[in-house]
Amino acid sequence: MHNHYATGLDRQTANYTPLSPLSFLQRAADVYPDYCSIIYREQRYTWAQTLERCRRLAAALAALGAAPGKTVSVLSPNVPALYETHFAVPMTGATLNTINTRLDAHTIRYILDHAESLVLITDREFSAVVNEAISTLKSPPIIIDIDDPAVTGGERLGKTDYETFLRTGDANFQWSLPADEWDAISLNYTSGTTGDPKGVVYHHRGAYMNALSNITGWSMPAHPVYLWTLPMFHCNGWCFPWSLAAVAGTSVCSREVSAEVIYSAIDEHDVTHLCGAPIVMNFIVNAKPEDVKPLRHTVNMMTAAAPPPPSILSRIESLGFHITHVYGLTETYGPAVMCAWKSEWDNLPDTERATMKARQGVRYQVLEDLNVIDPDTLLPVPRDGQTLGEIVFRGNIVMKGYYRNETANQAVFKGGWFHSGDLAVMDPDGYVRILDRSKDIIISGGENISSIEIESMLYSHPDVLDAAVTAKPDEKWGETPCAFVTLHTGANVTEQQLIDYCRDNMAHFKCPKTIVFTELPKTSTGKIQKYLLRERARALGDT
Repeated sequence: MHNHYATGLDRQTANYTPLSPLSFLQRAADVYPDYCSIIYREQRYTWAQTLERCRRLAAALAALGAAPGKTVSVLSPNVPALYETHFAVPMTGATLNTINTRLDAHTIRYILDHAESLVLITDREFSAVVNEAISTLKSPPIIIDIDDPAVTGGERLGKTDYETFLRTGDANFQWSLPADEWDAISLNYTSGTTGDPKGVVYHHRGAYMNALSNITGWSMPAHPVYLWTLPMFHCNGWCFPWSLAAVAGTSVCSREVSAEVIYSAIDEHDVTHLCGAPIVMNFIVNAKPEDVKPLRHTVNMMTAAAPPPPSILSRIESLGFHITHVYGLTETYGPAVMCAWKSEWDNLPDTERATMKARQGVRYQVLEDLNVIDPDTLLPVPRDGQTLGEIVFRGNIVMKGYYRNETANQAVFKGGWFHSGDLAVMDPDGYVRILDRSKDIIISGGENISSIEIESMLYSHPDVLDAAVTAKPDEKWGETPCAFVTLHTGANVTEQQLIDYCRDNMAHFKCPKTIVFTELPKTSTGKIQKYLLRERARALGDT
């Protein structure tokens, strides 16, 4: 029988367009040309101005050779230039590579070399580390300096600055959508805690879909006011530069993140939304009294990275923030899993509500499949909230793959899934609950111990500001939990008192045997650098 749906209904210009978040910018400028797009210090831009600036930048970059297959790198804090590159670079067909501003010169050099960067747009604040990074490159990129008056010190490294470069571009530059929505839009390097960082490649389709899923999953209204506390270099700001264009929102930019900055921005600009790791929540709940400004409206905050301790969740929501917990990786365009809230949980006691919200949750609307599987058999684990397995992903918001790294791609896509390396259980209601990274699980006397469970208990102690737990070698047990703790100013709780507190509230075999009071090393996105703590714990184990 002839299938009439398969013939005579061809894909053509009238009924098919490659999906790309570039479409969002054009629409925002067409529909809301005079609405505010960006606020940074004294600067204000409208959506019409942002489109024009992006076109000028795209034209100027194209004149330097930016085109499909080329990479344009950016090293910048959360300032308007970094936002604009999220549209201008892909307008040329080139791929955007945003670099972590806290990396050392050796790692920046590796990224620029591995990505074969044509251009590096860099903020003057980072001139010393950039100068060191490019000094030994055989083919250094063309340097364009972001010459921000807010920066004291540093020097210009290139022949032109960002604003001057922008003015050389044509405001009517004729850009086009990608020929194929599978084309690369961005290149994001993982932190590389062991070995060289891996380059994660996003495509236009995934960026478009996750940008929209951020909006629908978070119930973002039209024209939100979004404070950039999350680094825009991190997973392209979890795709929120593109989300904000889709809803014609306002980006409030800031070079630094602190409780004072957050409360002041909310008060001055009526901020409605922000994102950040639990460390940002810590800033908020532990703010100095003089920095706190009472909220006139509920502020929505999306948090990810380490699972947020339930005690912190309870405290921040009591201040007037509404927290949405998400989970993902660089390889999944940032958030791809959300603790979707159910109304029947509203009336639970505060501690139970916070415990429910601390779970990672269920897949984003645009993620096709999420599961917890036995990494050996690749079969799903029982939904019993106890059987440990690995979180795996499948769908349109999984990366294209690692750039120039076929060996890693074969391993990470084994069995038709993207393997996260995160260990979790599947609760009976189908919500995922992470117990640890595979390298962070503590095996003591044959028992698996979740470092996250111990950390949550420590965070519930009123004297604890920060906590991280890792394995310490032990002659008898193989490994025992070792906690690294930062106390609130003025607190004087002892190691034994904290251990006793844990023993009073959880199984004794799970409790830390050692506690070290110290400042915790963190990445720029607020993640605690556990690999450094593992090294310290190993050294302690040898003594």
